[in-house]
Amino acid sequence: MQTARSVKQITPPVSWAELPWGEYYRVALERQLEPWWPKIFGFHLLKIGSLSTEIDSRSCLVRHQVNIGLQGQNMDVMADPHYLPFATKSADACLLAHMLTYSINPHWLLREVDRIIIDDGWLIISGFNPISVLGLRKAISPIYRRLVCRAQMFSMLRQLDWLRLLNYEVIHHTNFHVLPWQSGDSRYDAAASIFGCLNVIIARKRTIPLTLNPARATLLKPKFSNALGTVKNFHRR
Repeated sequence: MQTARSVKQITPPVSWAELPWGEYYRVALERQLEPWWPKIFGFHLLKIGSLSTEIDSRSCLVRHQVNIGLQGQNMDVMADPHYLPFATKSADACLLAHMLTYSINPHWLLREVDRIIIDDGWLIISGFNPISVLGLRKAISPIYRRLVCRAQMFSMLRQLDWLRLLNYEVIHHTNFHVLPWQSGDSRYDAAASIFGCLNVIIARKRTIPLTLNPARATLLKPKFSNALGTVKNFHRR
């Protein structure tokens, strides 16, 4: 897994309101998740990080929902998300709203969350899209690089690669909210979603490999020709 550890100090926001157009981001993300909440079931949903706790998940079938983070008014458990105080395979679903964006070590965070998710459990991730207006502005503006609380932007392909290495099946992924300063981007067609400022991934943890390693498959094949050759040599003796 390619490292993404940040060497800079990252200060995560306490609420969406701290971000420029943050309330628009929150509403847009809630719209994306609304059709999925009724499909997620289980006993325990962990909403990790301050931004996750502000996402409306009342339509989720999981009734026991726990807010976790180092700061914030709505926290049920005060803890570092990189060191979650929960047993292995104890959570049915986890929401990471922009947590990788503001993590100094997103790989460590993903592995820690993976540790507590049960087999076939759900993982929801959101973040900023570097191929967007925000990504372009961050690249060309030195002033903007000091804003957005030093947000990191990971491409969709990179995040999907991380999840596949952890053996997650991606159920849904998309970019959305093309113009950050507008309350909605419904008038834009699906082709423009590649340039959406936000992205979301919904995945499930699987217990068997999703694809069989070709080299491993070759080794597992019975070598009948070699076996027959051995028998022939044995009879000749």
